[in-house]
Order: sequence, then C-alpha cells, then structure tokens
Amino acid sequence: MTNEKALSGKIALVTGASRGIGKAIALSLGKSGAEVVVNYSSSEEKANEVVAEIENSGGKAHKLKFDVSDEDSVNNSISQIIKDLGSINILVNNAGITRDGLLMRMKSSQWEEVMDTNLKGVFLCTKYVSKFMLKQRSGKIINITSIVGIIGNPGQANYSAAKAGVIGFTKTCAKEFASRDIKVNAVAPGFIDTEMTKGLNNEEILKLIPLSKLGKTDQIANLVNFLVSSEAGEYITGQTISIDGGMNM
Repeated sequence: MTNEKALSGKIALVTGASRGIGKAIALSLGKSGAEVVVNYSSSEEKANEVVAEIENSGGKAHKLKFDVSDEDSVNNSISQIIKDLGSINILVNNAGITRDGLLMRMKSSQWEEVMDTNLKGVFLCTKYVSKFMLKQRSGKIINITSIVGIIGNPGQANYSAAKAGVIGFTKTCAKEFASRDIKVNAVAPGFIDTEMTKGLNNEEILKLIPLSKLGKTDQIANLVNFLVSSEAGEYITGQTISIDGGMNM
C-alpha cells in the first residue's frame, strides 16, 4: 500500500485523460497528491469534469488541450507546463485511438491515424518531456501499451503494431535515460471495461481471459500509481507489466 500523499509536490502530465483509463489514472495520481495536467484533444467538457473531481477531493489539476501527434503542439504545450508549473515529474502516455478492420480492407489512412496518435504521440511527448527530466536528473514515464501489442488481435493490425512499437520504445528509452535516474516502464492492459470495449463481443472475449472477467480502469490506475510512487518503483525500469486477467501467460 502506497502512502496516500506519496506524490505531493510532483507534477504529472497524463495524455488522453478525459475518459477511460486516462481519467482513472489522472484521478488516482491526484488522490496521491500530484498536481495533474489533464490533456485532451476534443472532449473539453469531460476534461473539465476530471479537473473538478480532482479539485473536489482536495487536489490540484489543470486541463490542457493539445494533439499528441502534432510536434509543434506538443512542444509548445510542454514548454507552457514548465513555464507555469516549473517541472514535470511524471509523464503517462495514455492517449490512443482505434481504427479497426481486417488487414485486406484496412485503408492507409486508418493505419496512419493510429500510428500518429498511438506511437508517434508517445515519441513526441517523451522527447519533449525528457528534455526537462534529463536536466532535473529524475522522472517517471509510463507508457500505456496493450495486450494486443504482445499477442496480436485479428482486425487490429494497426493498433497491435503501434502498441508493440511502444514496448520497444519503452525499453530503449529506459536504457538511454537510466544514467539520469529516469525510469521508463510500460503497462499492458488486457480487455478493460471502457467505452473502447463497449462494441466488442464480450462473451467471446471472456473465453480468452483465464479470470473470466473484464478488468477495471481503477486497476490500471493503481498499477501506474504503484510504479510512480512506491519505493519498489525506484528499482523498476524498462519493463512491460501485463494486467490482463492472465491472457499473457
């Protein structure tokens, strides 16, 4: 069990934090005392709700709209956070989209959209945040990948490839940044009960999960919180931790 205010004084940026897993992570980090920057791309109303929920529980939060796949937008936004808040101690690269379809029918635009957000977005946010983390010689970066980046999934060639890329990217960054005491890890959720899984055939999915149930967003958030706030997290880097009900065995 981590100290409830273990992240007091830390600044955390969570991308795609207006809903789903990103929202749960932002709320969890806020509860642990971090000052949270809630990134969103279009859902301003939902971002406002996340900020309000953190503030109503006694925490500090700010919303910040930017497109993780746009380099100028990322660079300017991260510079603004540093100017306004002084630092970024935690980065959670969570923003992601799906454009599913069988490979033979997949359009190049579907491939590129997913790559731009799910992989290029992780690259850009890490690139610009790490510049400041390297100077301060500390930081925690968590990249949200997926079980399908490990085992694949029919109809998700683009998503699987992007999420597999995030795993390789995580390992390389962990090695590059280790000498400056920056830990970089990936969390690989299985099928989690979110808006993204609402349209799936849950009966078929449950047959693939040894624990026979979907995961919850709070479970992902608790794992991220553990990695960035616990003493154990100080000696974990370059890892991809599956949280998937036993799918990846």
